[in-house]
Amino acid sequence: MGALLLVLAPLRMINESVLAIGRAIGIFAVAAMVIAILVQVFFRYVLNSALPWPDEAARFCMLWMTGLMAPTAFRRGGFVAIDTLVILLPKLLGSLLALFLLFVSLAVLVVAVQIGWSEVTGFAGRFATASLYVPTDLSLENWFRVPRSWMMASLVVGLIMLISVNVELILRAIVKMLGGADRLPAIPLDEKIGAE
Repeated sequence: MGALLLVLAPLRMINESVLAIGRAIGIFAVAAMVIAILVQVFFRYVLNSALPWPDEAARFCMLWMTGLMAPTAFRRGGFVAIDTLVILLPKLLGSLLALFLLFVSLAVLVVAVQIGWSEVTGFAGRFATASLYVPTDLSLENWFRVPRSWMMASLVVGLIMLISVNVELILRAIVKMLGGADRLPAIPLDEKIGAE
């Protein structure tokens, strides 16, 4: 069990740090998404002249927010789960079932990363967005059309973070099954990610 705890400690610290950065960027992405939507509502309904870029900008921000916030929700048990069977089973069988499900999740996430990477680097990732541009210099004279691959990269980044969290949860589950639950630090819940 000591070896598991030795591997778990740095992984836990890395996850906490990376997820904190992801939450901060995710909060910024939500704010930018809301601003883009409000700008579009103002231009479309008040000025009767819809802009081409806010819808795509909001979608871009939503995808990145999801990719960066989902790992925190997963780590804290915030995903929807039907755990009735795990609760009804004897403790050891319930723990084994939960561990099995974590391994199934890990397999699904690994396959999803492969699919996501092929989306980023494949045919669809070669195209640029329809209306999302960013300036290439401070003079605002030169603009660059954002590639769709930047949007799809949110999937890959989020999935890699989910894999890291999944591995941590697997190690934690094994340590608990071996009777070391008292040696595991609690997963911090002090950073609010929504109404709890």
